Amino acid sequence: MPEGAVTPHREPSEKEIRLVIAASSAGTIFEWYDFFIYGTLAALIGAAFFPSDNETLEILLVWAGFAVGFGFRPLGAILFGFLGDRLGRKYTFLVTVTLMGIATAGVGLIPSAASIGIAAPLIVIGLRILQGLALGGEYGGAAIYVAEHAPPEKRGFYTSFIQASVVGGFVLSIAVVIACRALIPADDFAAWGWRFPFLLSIVLLFISLWMRLKLSESPVFQAMKAAGETSANPFKESLTYPGNPKRIFVALFGITGVLTTIWYTAFFSGLSFLRGPMRVDEGVVEWMLLIAGTLSMGFYIVVGKWSDRVGRKKPIIIGAIAALALLFPVFWGIGALANPGLQDNARAAPVTISGAECEYDPFAEVQASACGRALQDLTALGVPYAITEDARTELAIGSATYGYEALPEDTRRAIIQSWLEANGYSFERQTPPLASIAGIIGLLLVLGLLSALTYGSVAALLSEMFPARIRYSSMSIPYHIGAGYLGGFLPLIAGYIVAMTGNAYSGLWYTMAVVGFGLVVAWWGLPEGPPRDFEDSGQDPPASPVLP
Repeated sequence: MPEGAVTPHREPSEKEIRLVIAASSAGTIFEWYDFFIYGTLAALIGAAFFPSDNETLEILLVWAGFAVGFGFRPLGAILFGFLGDRLGRKYTFLVTVTLMGIATAGVGLIPSAASIGIAAPLIVIGLRILQGLALGGEYGGAAIYVAEHAPPEKRGFYTSFIQASVVGGFVLSIAVVIACRALIPADDFAAWGWRFPFLLSIVLLFISLWMRLKLSESPVFQAMKAAGETSANPFKESLTYPGNPKRIFVALFGITGVLTTIWYTAFFSGLSFLRGPMRVDEGVVEWMLLIAGTLSMGFYIVVGKWSDRVGRKKPIIIGAIAALALLFPVFWGIGALANPGLQDNARAAPVTISGAECEYDPFAEVQASACGRALQDLTALGVPYAITEDARTELAIGSATYGYEALPEDTRRAIIQSWLEANGYSFERQTPPLASIAGIIGLLLVLGLLSALTYGSVAALLSEMFPARIRYSSMSIPYHIGAGYLGGFLPLIAGYIVAMTGNAYSGLWYTMAVVGFGLVVAWWGLPEGPPRDFEDSGQDPPASPVLP
């Protein structure tokens, strides 16, 4: 047998595989629920832990906290990837799910900033770091565990349940929030009821541990361990194994960069877009996302199964091209259906502003100029605007002009809002008619399909790209760098772009840039043809070298 080759092992039965898929998928749902509940309740978390007179700053700080968790995912990937390749797949992701559950429940127990001051956001950030570390180990463990149990001809199909489970975590977070809103009066939910979805994590943790403790170790890892073929230093070997730098580059930009920006655009940008600038009723938004997310889970399974027949590359390329063509039209359609009056107002009475030092800093508590303060208010109100080069401190709404420089600080926003309302703008929460809601759900399903095309086959693809002895580390590092920085920072970056431009759609350009570059990398670097294990793919060398 060649050095480093996988020792033959007993093929798992169908019953064993079903248990593996069920336990791994359930654990993944629960762990992503833990991670996503923070984003689902972003507005309430901002008020509790990041209070500010600048509402835009408040929500950006929430998304910054969201991004911090993602920023630590690569470190978790390195740590738990090392442990997964050295000690085994099963016990590694048992540790990650435990860490995630405890950290999530902790968020629900933190006193607000009004009670303990700056300590509150610092503790939140600390718990987000723990969540990021845990998630850095979870995905690779679950994906590899299922992939190493699956027969090669069904690997895409079986691992697609892990991909669908990521959406399942988001759906579960929405469902729990809806249930809590139904059971808890609105004022009480805003004051303290939002903590219950976080505390639920403890229950989900026990369920996940119970299911995963029933599993045995991956047969591939068992065989390698029995033969003494595990890697002594998986992290080092992942970076030095012949051909791995190219594969890691392709996995980072051509696979993860594409899938993660499309995924977060589809779900989190869709959520914040409808809640924020479109001003749709929060309950209606949650129900639309719940329905669309639940239905779109099936897309991932269909795409995963399809990839077993056509290869892993084709769905990703098709999905990336379709995303570049459809992202803007889909969001324009959602906006037109969600709040047509807003677009009508913007056309009938466009807003322009002029003044000295007319610049807006979304991260500033207090803007440096009167024009900057007016821009802050327009941004908070979700009104698109244009800046004109003129020294006069005037706000033009259609043909009407108003001087804003001398407005009192405590009533400035209310006065600007009244000017806008006098010119036809409405700031009431919208409940679109049923036909429009159905149309929005349909467009959200288009976004879900784009995500499924670029994500559904990825667990199988990444498992096949790397040698078994360093697979956990090699796939986890690029995946979590991409998901952590390119995807995790998307809500923050897109929100910043929107705040700076005054255009609710401008944040999509970030997704377009990442997907466009990723498409080129995927076209160049992903293998053609039918799916194959690394050891059977003809990649040279076929067996992992032993490090000195």
